[in-house]
Amino acid sequence: MNKKFRASLAVALVLTLAGAPTAMACEDGQKAHIQAGPETLGGAPVISGKDEFKGLTEVAAVPLKQLKGVPAITGDVTAHKGYAYVGTYRGQGTNEGVRIFDLKDPSHPVEISVMGNDLPGTWQEKVKVESVSTPYFKGDLAAFSVQKIPTYKGSDRLETGGVVLYDVSDPAQPKQLGFWKTPKELPTGTHEFTITKQGNRVLLLTTNYKAAQYRDQGVTVHDFSIIDITDPAHPVELANWDPRETGTPNYNGEYRFTDENGATRTAFLHSVIADETGKLAYLSYWDLGTIILNIEDPAHPKFIGRTSFDRNVQGAAHSTALAHGGNILIETREVFSPDPSDPNFERGWGYARIFDIKDKSRPKLISTFRTANSVTQIKAGERIPGTYTVHDPKVHGNTLYLSHYSDGIRMVDITNPANPTEVASYVPSSAMVWGVYVDNNYILGSDMGSGLKVLKR
Repeated sequence: MNKKFRASLAVALVLTLAGAPTAMACEDGQKAHIQAGPETLGGAPVISGKDEFKGLTEVAAVPLKQLKGVPAITGDVTAHKGYAYVGTYRGQGTNEGVRIFDLKDPSHPVEISVMGNDLPGTWQEKVKVESVSTPYFKGDLAAFSVQKIPTYKGSDRLETGGVVLYDVSDPAQPKQLGFWKTPKELPTGTHEFTITKQGNRVLLLTTNYKAAQYRDQGVTVHDFSIIDITDPAHPVELANWDPRETGTPNYNGEYRFTDENGATRTAFLHSVIADETGKLAYLSYWDLGTIILNIEDPAHPKFIGRTSFDRNVQGAAHSTALAHGGNILIETREVFSPDPSDPNFERGWGYARIFDIKDKSRPKLISTFRTANSVTQIKAGERIPGTYTVHDPKVHGNTLYLSHYSDGIRMVDITNPANPTEVASYVPSSAMVWGVYVDNNYILGSDMGSGLKVLKR
């Protein structure tokens, strides 16, 4: 990353986040700003690994184009049929949209188009792409989240958030198909979501982000909705699920609650995935843990089970991934408070927890994975610079890939999920890695500061 771009990014991050109540768009009040890790090897990325990862190299690091006169800050990343789709963080409120890169030559990704940068007052962090075939649409369907920026004051501000659907059968010329909208009363919109299929039916599983927090503002919906997007031009909501169905002690559906052990907790849906069959949904519900729902009848989801936290563990169930045929659940906890105010909470940044879920009604914690930086216990204020919480998990074969902000991308062997072992790591200069995506031919990373990263063996 050149010095001019790095300086511009630093200004953008400070302006955007220094006074914001939400760090990384997740939990309120955890951290006033984000902080990148230290330079490594004079600015060169650190790549270390064993066996098949020994030949791993960074072949590209491409910043997003400046379309609106300021650096675009990178959000999540995915890939489909040789194209990378990169979301953007809220940045300076300039609505930078989703960038599409041609990966024909992975060492020279070319940004060829953009979608969603015509939605003022919003940002587009999460993006998914699926090939679908229904009576209404056949081709490559892209979806991205629309979340409103609270500080945006322009009169052209979009009234609602939600998920926008695009035809990207020709990625160079994406075409909007539909827009599922969250209620106007909800000041947030959609943060994360997923797409799943049930035969010829296509479903969108999505968040009404922190809906319970805004009950006093006339918001009546719950956090989780299921939408039929079989006809992507006309999304139809099928269900809006009530989290009180979990029967959690002391929890009455509110944003804040005190659990049965006296710990102050926060409950909101951050993200959601589905299993390969489209019959099970896994909801990352922060301090309610990971909630497992049966969605075979998507109009009537049914609670099966959930993970939970011991009294000393900060909650923050952020994202999930499945492994070993759906019998293993990886839950990442995005904890920005390494020195929590509650003296009974353990110290340290967020880490990954691994569960045996052969019995979906009773997830069993079998191991955890922590990086050295995330677990270091020293006096407050004496930690090395950086933000060392885990963020998103992805699984490819028996390898777990974790985006880890200042700890870059960590690659963990989970052949024996009760004994996860790190086998490789990638830490770019001033690392702030938001997302990771794994393809047979390459590994993609999205770094908030320096854009799209491409690793090849």
